[in-house]
Amino acid sequence: MSDDAEINNRREHRNRVLKGATIITGVANSEISVTVRNMHQNGAELRVSADARVPERFLLYVPVDGIGYRCVVRWRKNDRVGVQFEGTEPKPAWHYG
Repeated sequence: MSDDAEINNRREHRNRVLKGATIITGVANSEISVTVRNMHQNGAELRVSADARVPERFLLYVPVDGIGYRCVVRWRKNDRVGVQFEGTEPKPAWHYG
């Protein structure tokens, strides 16, 4: 499917953004650095390292927003991951950002 067709099939318009973020996994609070490329109220597209092991569910902390988004992976393609937000929570107390 072409990028134009993908965009036309989306239910919500995604706003292009460039935000640094961190995937916080449940394994000893390990972290994966990512970039948020576009976002809407129900989800986002993330750019991750091609060799990163992204779990199916995780907390995405976006320091600029000061919010942790509980996420579930909806699709993966190369270094891109599409996630759906399932809720929010405050910044983890132990996180440095």
